[in-house]
Parts: sequence; structure tokens; C-alpha cells
Amino acid sequence: MSPLRIILALIFLSAGSCELSCLHGTHHKGAPSPEPGMQECVLYSTSSCCHANFTEKITPSPIIKVDNYYWNRCGNLSKTCEDYMKKIECFYQCSPIAGHWVHPNISLAIQNVPLCQSFCDNWFEACRSDLTCVHNFLSDWTIDESGNHCKNECIPYDKMYVNGTDLCESAWGTSFVVSHSSCRCLDMTQTDGNVVKFILENELSAESREEQACKLRQPGPQDKGEPDEDEEN
Repeated sequence: MSPLRIILALIFLSAGSCELSCLHGTHHKGAPSPEPGMQECVLYSTSSCCHANFTEKITPSPIIKVDNYYWNRCGNLSKTCEDYMKKIECFYQCSPIAGHWVHPNISLAIQNVPLCQSFCDNWFEACRSDLTCVHNFLSDWTIDESGNHCKNECIPYDKMYVNGTDLCESAWGTSFVVSHSSCRCLDMTQTDGNVVKFILENELSAESREEQACKLRQPGPQDKGEPDEDEEN
């Protein structure tokens, strides 16, 4: 079993009140569970928030589309660029840790997921020469019954986005942010399990410190209007 899968298993067995859950999108399950038949997104096969048959939608083919959303409106993507699109789609649809960053007002969305600068830079380089017509993949389309359509002309990624940071923080709206902390950023690999474990442990520690601080702020005898020992003597 991979390090990511081992850590995820431990998280779900021991997280208690901090147990992670799946998002509430079209393809999300009610709770993560094993999906051994995955064709893509195999990183999450031991504990997945999507069914294995979902991954057939993003299996290499002449045209990839998810829920009538087409990836080739400016022509088919290069394999390297398509691979990064898959990483993002797999994380959103299948990762059991995505729910840690659920949008506070939209249960099917994520917000401020910390991505590593290196991941964003590599994504930008992988797609640099591919064509796109949107800056925000979530909102910049014309949508009708036949799917998504370009409003603007197709231009290379390196003309649409300034750099990797711009790509990561714009392409999916507010879903992702660039983190410069190696302990708190995801790169869609097996190391993400260690990152989430670190984040959860530190949040639990912070909560523990807060509880201790609250106990110290409990009203003493004088605050309650009761005499202390000196006053009684």
C-alpha cells in the first residue's frame, strides 16, 4: 500500500471529530471507500469519493468531457497538459481530503486548497503552448444544452496566464491558492497524505491550546463576586 493510502487510512480511523468527508457534487459518494477498478485517479483508489466508473470519463480518448463540459474547445490538449487537468479533476472528484477545504457556502465546491508553487509552475510549463479561451474554467464560458463554448478567441496558456501562480489561482476561481510552505502545500502525489496529516495535527494542537487558554480565562472567585481566602481572613 502506498504511503498516501496508509496515511489516509490512519486519518479516517483516528481523526474523530475532524474526520474528513466527501463534497456534495454530482459524482461524489456519501463517504469515501475503496474503488479498486479505477482507470484514472488511482492515487485515491483505496479511499475514494468518486465511483470507479467516473474515471472512464477522463480516460484518454479523442474527446474528454465531464458533465457536458468539453476539454477540447480549443483543440485537443497535449498529453502533458491533459495530465495536469486530470490531476485537478481527480482531486476534486475523488480525493477524500478535498472536503477539508469545502467552500463555506457551497457544499459541492472547494476553496483555498493550498497548492505547491512547484506544482503550479510545472502545470504552467506543461500547458504553455496549449490553447485556451478562458481565464476561469468555471465561469468564463457560454453554456447551453450542448455544453460549454468559447466567448473569446483561443490563445496559448502563456498568453492567457502570467505564470504558474496566476494559473493556479485563476483557472478554478477561488478553489486553489499557492502556498510557499512545503509543509502545507499539495502537489497531487503520494506526499499529500503527509501534508494533510501535518495540517490536521497542527489544527488539533491549535484547538488544544485554545481550550487551555479558555480554561485560564474561567472566572476566579473575585470575578464571581466571591471572597478569596485573603478576604475571608
